[in-house]
Amino acid sequence: MTTAFGATSTTADVLAGIDLTGRRALVTGVSSGLGIETARALVDHGATVVGTARDVAKARIANTVPLHLEELDLASLTSVRDCAARLAAQAPFDLIIANAGIMGPPLGRTREGFETQFATNHLGHFLLANRLAPRMRNGGRVIVLASSAHHIADIDLDDPNFQRRDYTPYAGYGGSKTANILFAVEFDRRHRNHGLRAVAVHPGGVETGLGRHMDPATRDAQRQKLTAAAGAGGWTFQRKSVAQGAATTVWAAAVAPAAEVGGQYCEDCQVAPVLPPGTVTGPMGPGVAAYAVDPARARALWRLSEELVDERFQETSPRGSMV
Repeated sequence: MTTAFGATSTTADVLAGIDLTGRRALVTGVSSGLGIETARALVDHGATVVGTARDVAKARIANTVPLHLEELDLASLTSVRDCAARLAAQAPFDLIIANAGIMGPPLGRTREGFETQFATNHLGHFLLANRLAPRMRNGGRVIVLASSAHHIADIDLDDPNFQRRDYTPYAGYGGSKTANILFAVEFDRRHRNHGLRAVAVHPGGVETGLGRHMDPATRDAQRQKLTAAAGAGGWTFQRKSVAQGAATTVWAAAVAPAAEVGGQYCEDCQVAPVLPPGTVTGPMGPGVAAYAVDPARARALWRLSEELVDERFQETSPRGSMV
């Protein structure tokens, strides 16, 4: 792919000259950080944006651009279904950006009994996107925010909710981010012949509210580990601004050719290389682990996710057409 964009590109760089008038986008998690910047960038270029948040009042205060807000708690399947029903009654979407997430909390379980990170980062978005897929316009895209933290852990398909194995916050986070990538892979396979594509994106190392569960000592220790891993792996770890972190999201959503990014994992505004099995890069290393884009594992996770949410989703054609 020919591109002038990279790790230091911002949302303004990526969307320069792009007119999104007539496009409708759904962005989850617009109370802070990347969600706010993503929504702002899309609105500034003409898109109509619907944002979701657990605390709508907080999101209303945090956003300085006009957008419609809907209440959504991704850790509650009831809340997801209620929100999806309200959204399905509105105009169709061109974009669904699964941005919301949590990172590194102590072991917790949702009301349905799912481990909190797996439920919030993966299952909630899985259910929401699938319920809205029939209401997406032809040519639409689902952008799933993943992370290079998927290198920490694969998703354990036999015990995704840590019912039998020991829990650590980062194993939970890494597994949920692997699930995000696998979801994009399978969603794209199931829908690409019907006019929808899906892309997983890594925003990079960005200081946002995502790290609120980490105390300062843990955060400092994590930075030291990242620096050491980068030195050992021959790559450079660089912090990004929020505008740089959201750049890959809007690039994958509105700029990159669908045929080149569909079903892929992207970082720094380009498709990331798939690493040979067994490659160790550290939790923020470049590239995508082979297990995270394995089609067979993606299908297995899809079947498991359907069982957990107790719904089946058909490979049906979306309604409507791109404006």
